[in-house]
Amino acid sequence: KKERKKERKKERKKERKKERKTVVCFYHYDLSRHAAEALLLSNGVDGNFLLRNSNKGPDCFALSVRAKDSVKHFHVRRQFGKYSFGFNEFPSLQDFCSHLANQPLLGSETGNLIVLRFPYPRQVEEPSIYETVCVHTAMQTGRHENDLVPNAPALGTKEGYLVKQGAIIKNWKQRWFTLNRYEFKYFKDKMFVEPIRTLDLTECSAVQFDYSQERVNCFCLVFPERTFYLCAKSGAEADEWIKILRWKLSQIKKGR
Repeated sequence: KKERKKERKKERKKERKKERKTVVCFYHYDLSRHAAEALLLSNGVDGNFLLRNSNKGPDCFALSVRAKDSVKHFHVRRQFGKYSFGFNEFPSLQDFCSHLANQPLLGSETGNLIVLRFPYPRQVEEPSIYETVCVHTAMQTGRHENDLVPNAPALGTKEGYLVKQGAIIKNWKQRWFTLNRYEFKYFKDKMFVEPIRTLDLTECSAVQFDYSQERVNCFCLVFPERTFYLCAKSGAEADEWIKILRWKLSQIKKGR
């Protein structure tokens, strides 16, 4: 029995080595969700994607995809040597990569469609150029290693169509919304560059479901000068918006 276990372990190690060779071009190993979003938003283009390890377990991966002004994350699971993604199951990682090479079209619960166009490589050629330190002096004294507190705002991006109630005339119009850092923007449509308005979430006091309107799947954002009423296409989509917006508010309260 012990020998069989050892053989199985060796076989698994061999399989994983083969898998790493297969996806070496866009498999980013232990890249975090935050780092994946920062990388794709700063240097990627619409349709860029990368594969990384998920924090759900050793046999779970995440496919991070740049979708215009946001990054979406999808689960990829490995079980008994097979890979499940979306509605499909692939007998090997090579077959899964071949599927990605054919630029699959993905649709999430929000109704947005994404085409996986370009894998984002793990290794990119870079210049070997470094700056020379000409000035180096401490601006404070008496501080130690424990005083180094890392701080970076979570990106937590999301985008999609929502129906918004007007401020003066209480009619409802469909707008394109984007969420990045603590800015919640809405545009006349997806193709417009300049937003109609940018809401600063640091001034938002609450995000909650709303049942006062005659529409379904509504939620509201409470600001000092106004409450914004929004409606999603489905209850699942509304719940997704509420969860990420509330998470943003919790990060603000923590001072992040």
